Amino acid sequence: MNVPIIRVRPEADADIPVPRYQTDQSAGIDLHAAVDAQLEPKQTALIPTGFAIALPPDYEGQVRPRSGLALKHGVTLLNSPGTIDADYRGEIKVILINHSEQIFTIRRLDRIAQLVIAPVVRVVWELVSTLPQTNRGSGGFGHSGI
Repeated sequence: MNVPIIRVRPEADADIPVPRYQTDQSAGIDLHAAVDAQLEPKQTALIPTGFAIALPPDYEGQVRPRSGLALKHGVTLLNSPGTIDADYRGEIKVILINHSEQIFTIRRLDRIAQLVIAPVVRVVWELVSTLPQTNRGSGGFGHSGI
């Protein structure tokens, strides 16, 4: 599937790589930071990527954390996954949070998140008086064990 992509600031961000898959079987496309930033412990920051996309109808972009940043540095996405709707045309930005006790430095061009493109199924609600029964019923939040 071809998806249009633009550099939001072509002159300033010409060095930022176009997001791409790192391996033949990668589900996520790596997103790079368009700025330098520092995240203090427990701080959040909105990090621009320098790109905007035009997803086709009935698709979404899911912005997800990079596992290496989470494991090695305690840095992840605050809203995970973040959703890019098919009709959004603004710059892709990533909400990072530093869960560690150390200052974390983001350098321009660092890979900070990954983007997964996925189909969207739209529903039409049917208001009914009861729901079909299942063995599980309304059990949730640990009802089946730890």
